[in-house]
Amino acid sequence: MRSTVYLIGAGPGAPDLITLRGFRCLQKADVVIFDHMVHPRLLAAAPAAAERIDVGSAAPQPTDQEAICYLLLEKAREGKTVARLKWGDPFLFDHGGEEALFLHEQGVPFEVVPGVPTAIGASAYAGIPITYPGGGDTVTFVRGHEDEGREKAKVDWDSLAQLEGTIVCYAGPRQLPRMLDALVSHGRSPDEPAAVIVNGTLFSQRTTTGTLGELAHAVKEHPVGGAALLIVGKVVNFRDHLRWFDSRPLYGRRVLVMHSKEQPDDLAELLEDQGAEAIVDTNTKLDIYRQLLDCKIDAVTFTTASAVLGFAANYGVEQASDLLAHTVVATLGPAAADAAGRAGITPAIQLQAGTHAAFADAVVAHFRNH
Repeated sequence: MRSTVYLIGAGPGAPDLITLRGFRCLQKADVVIFDHMVHPRLLAAAPAAAERIDVGSAAPQPTDQEAICYLLLEKAREGKTVARLKWGDPFLFDHGGEEALFLHEQGVPFEVVPGVPTAIGASAYAGIPITYPGGGDTVTFVRGHEDEGREKAKVDWDSLAQLEGTIVCYAGPRQLPRMLDALVSHGRSPDEPAAVIVNGTLFSQRTTTGTLGELAHAVKEHPVGGAALLIVGKVVNFRDHLRWFDSRPLYGRRVLVMHSKEQPDDLAELLEDQGAEAIVDTNTKLDIYRQLLDCKIDAVTFTTASAVLGFAANYGVEQASDLLAHTVVATLGPAAADAAGRAGITPAIQLQAGTHAAFADAVVAHFRNH
């Protein structure tokens, strides 16, 4: 059987937005070649023995596009199944088409696995339908930069500004102010509704709305910290009615989930369903220590006594209680509560008995009341 290269769209950010087909292709990969904006959790879907190669711009040694193409060829010729994991969709503002054409010319079998485009996923998570009856008959996607390091895109702003429908722009922090200014200066009304979405579909997603003119001023005063999505059009007004992702009770909360290895980790998923960013205790000790020290973790949950004892053993009993002094501690069951007390840790939430679902509800209730 010949090797196949799968060009997989990883989706807009959240790891569970990858398609089922994409997930299955990852599961059988011998090599995963991924971009830097791909969520780390997706890499765990590949076999443990699979080689993982970061070719994104944030990698220690970023790889140019030609080198990526030849890397795909090299791995395929070694007889390996290759998963090329790409942010968003491989054929929308990406080099997926270029990579597919190169593989075709080299006679290498490939398959394109579509992904949820960032424009679609991020807008949905912001509660903004990019089309709606009465909102115009067109949707225009604009890329904020072109290839080979070019900072300015060749866009007919005069024509674009006159379109009645929705405009969706992919923009980096340098391009966003220019794009906003260009739309206004070429005739788009400064009073038109607009939104800027950063970190779309991730727990850190932030959405800012206002008029086009207000946002043009705001991004100059407070530049965005990374890649952003700009949406311009009447549809932005629906956010007040349709927002859901950032209105969940634990949105913006970071929760460290400590549990025994033999226990299922469904508590993390239950907390995430309520809007929290759940950090499972498989993260490195140093990373967790820094986040606790910087008060970047809002709550820590312990479901067993061994989880409490393991935490105390990692950091020392006295230091463990100090680290948790400004964090909401939650325990499930009398054994976990007793172990916490012996470690000098005072739980704010103590559920004597119940399921993980009931435990998650108790955490939600605490933050609603405080």
